Order: sequence, then C-alpha cells, then structure tokens
Amino acid sequence: MDQHEKYLYDLQGYITVPDTLDADQLRRLNDEVDRRIEAECPPDMTTHRFFDTIDWGGPLLELIDNPRVRPYLDTTIGEDAYRLDHVYLDVIRSGKGPIGTKLHGGGVPTRSLQYYRFEEGHMWNGLSVVAYNLHDVGPMDGGFGAIPGSHKSNYPLPDEWKEMDELQPVVRRVTGPAGTAIIFTEALAHGTLPWTGDHERRTLFFKFSPHASSWYARYYDADDYPGLNERQRTILEAPNNRYAYRFERTPGSKPQAEYEKEQK
Repeated sequence: MDQHEKYLYDLQGYITVPDTLDADQLRRLNDEVDRRIEAECPPDMTTHRFFDTIDWGGPLLELIDNPRVRPYLDTTIGEDAYRLDHVYLDVIRSGKGPIGTKLHGGGVPTRSLQYYRFEEGHMWNGLSVVAYNLHDVGPMDGGFGAIPGSHKSNYPLPDEWKEMDELQPVVRRVTGPAGTAIIFTEALAHGTLPWTGDHERRTLFFKFSPHASSWYARYYDADDYPGLNERQRTILEAPNNRYAYRFERTPGSKPQAEYEKEQK
C-alpha cells in the first residue's frame, strides 16, 4: 500500500483498488451467481442477498486470501492480524437493495467493532470490508455511496441525511469496472444508492475483523473447506489472540508457563 493510498484511506475511510479479480475469476464467480439465481430466486426478483457464500467453494475460497487485497488488509487492520468475519453477495436489478438505501455504519455512537484510530504511525480499524464489483458500476448507476471522512467524525450522522433516496451533497458515489474492490472501514457512514443501471448490480462482500474479535455469530471451520493452504486456514480461525500454542488442547499438553519458558 503506497503513500498515496494510505493518505486517501486515512482521509476518506475507503479506497478503490482496480483489477483485484482477473477475467477468469470474474467469469467463474458470475457463472456461480447465475446458477444460484436460477435455483433460488423467482423470475420477478428485484433484489436478493445470498448469505455465507464462502460455502459455495470454488472461486469464493480463493478470495479468503487474495494477493491483490492482502497488502491493504495488512496495512489497515494489521499484518497477519485479521480473520474472515463473514461473507455475502447482493444482487440488485432495480431500485433498493436488500437492506434499503439508508446510510449506516459510522463510529458514533461508539460500537465495539466499528472504529478507526491512528496511533504510532499506523492506522487501526475494526470490522473492515472488501466489496468486489462483479459487474461494472457506472457514474449514475447507483450502488455504493459514502460520506468521505465520516469515519473520523465525533458527532452522529444527522437523521435527515441517512436516506439516500434524496441524495445529500456530502454523499459520494463510488464506482468502478468489474473486478474493482472498494475497501473500507465500517466506521465509515456508507450504504447502497438506488440502482438505476441497465444491468444487475452484483457485489460480493468479504468482511474481516481483527483476529481476536468477531461481529458475526457464526465462526468458520477450515476443516469444512478441503484444500486450503495454511494462510487461508489461519484467516478462518475463530477469534483468538493467535498465540503460538493455541492448538495444544489435548490432555497432557504443555501448560502456558512451560511453553513460554521454552521460547526464551
């Protein structure tokens, strides 16, 4: 993550990263979405949210640890200091999305996992999002909207600004071609603008939290997803402080004091 990107993320609370998915990944992901829509959605559907899409396997598993995204998570949350919290995918054909068009998130009032702070030359974020555009999003299509800089606000978002049916001047449309990732902190006031594009909005959300915390009540079990490498398995761990002896749980395992003594 270069100095320009760090500056923009600190300033705005988000950054757009192009080409985080290649053409083959986009094809395979969209093919899977096509199959799921056909199987699960009525023909007149205007919007739908697919939960826990990591369970689809295949190309979804590759994004547990996307090399194009990794440097941004290492910088904004902490190097090797995050876990996959939850994953879902939104489809919008027209109008409002699955949770409407209100701005949400933000760090005020204080919420345990929606925070942004800067200390000792490093930014620290709570729950953070990688939102992948699976289809192009043009300047007036709708989709992701946010109030840049709101992640640092010390005052709550005014109620009359929350509904994006009537867009306030402070809200910015965030766009990009298919394959773009919008990476943002949940301390940012953000939401979904009404969709007016002539094609579906398809957005895949991978949400990550600091390794010792969780927003989602479900924890992933790496054993449910054969073929993962060690980095991917680590990112799927339940919340913990990533201490070295955390897997020593069998009877007769070395107690903490003995383990720490050996490490000195």
